[in-house]
Amino acid sequence: MDRTRDGAASVELRHLRCLVAIIDTGSFTDAAHELGISQAAVSRTLAGLESLLGVHLLHRTSRSVAPTSTGVQVLARARVLLAGADELVREAATGHTRLHIGHAWSAFGRYTTEFQRRWHEQHPETDLRLIRHNTPTGGLAEGLCDLAVIRAPIDLKPWSHARIGYEARRVALASDDPWARRRSIRLDEIPGRTLAIDRRTGTTALDLWPEEDRPAVEYTHDIDDWLAAIATGRCIGLTPQATAAQYRRDGITYRPLRGADPIPVHLIWRARTTHPATHTAIALATGLYREGKGPSRSHT
Repeated sequence: MDRTRDGAASVELRHLRCLVAIIDTGSFTDAAHELGISQAAVSRTLAGLESLLGVHLLHRTSRSVAPTSTGVQVLARARVLLAGADELVREAATGHTRLHIGHAWSAFGRYTTEFQRRWHEQHPETDLRLIRHNTPTGGLAEGLCDLAVIRAPIDLKPWSHARIGYEARRVALASDDPWARRRSIRLDEIPGRTLAIDRRTGTTALDLWPEEDRPAVEYTHDIDDWLAAIATGRCIGLTPQATAAQYRRDGITYRPLRGADPIPVHLIWRARTTHPATHTAIALATGLYREGKGPSRSHT
């Protein structure tokens, strides 16, 4: 075990890999299989990590394993550190870097393909990967990406961030809904319907309407759940233009929403571990949104 200058034992990557493997596989037995060590070694390694940190990281029962509140924080940091170590090894071996951009629902919407194409042409030395992860930060807080595309109204203070553009709102409807035959829908018409809302990563909040005149709500868990609820006809949804561009589904029709401000689109990243290609990605994304002549901030 490594030791710091004052003689105290320090955390090693094997401790972190063990913790991540237990959570990702759901058991000590499966973690042992994935890591290629014995189950007893997994238990010893986790116990060693908890001893070094002086905290309990997991709730354990005969049937399940789940992180404690402290464990959630340690797990997120462990993913970042392991990803950085793996990236260091890969860069040293190949001479190439990799940029991971996360998103909860849509990446860059109708600009996604063009962003990928131009990146490949202009920056072949940096491998681009787009990652969908259903959390408010699109996988950034979980250590799964270097940058994340954010549309949901989250607190940006913990992150470095840059606004890359705006997107108009769309109404998502079942294709046989009477409103699907219309060219557009007004915001003040929505309270007469049931609205599907993903409160974890969605962009729609009830404060779009006066408190005394708000729609009924059905809460969903992710984009697929949201689309399924709408396709049945029991709900409608409000969403950025990017969703309409990236999730064209049979049974779903999108129509422009009138009377609401467009949604700001941000890229966010960790200030302490800024990827070298961060500002290059911001510049490319901002340029694409500008070229697209997106909506103004005024009401339509």
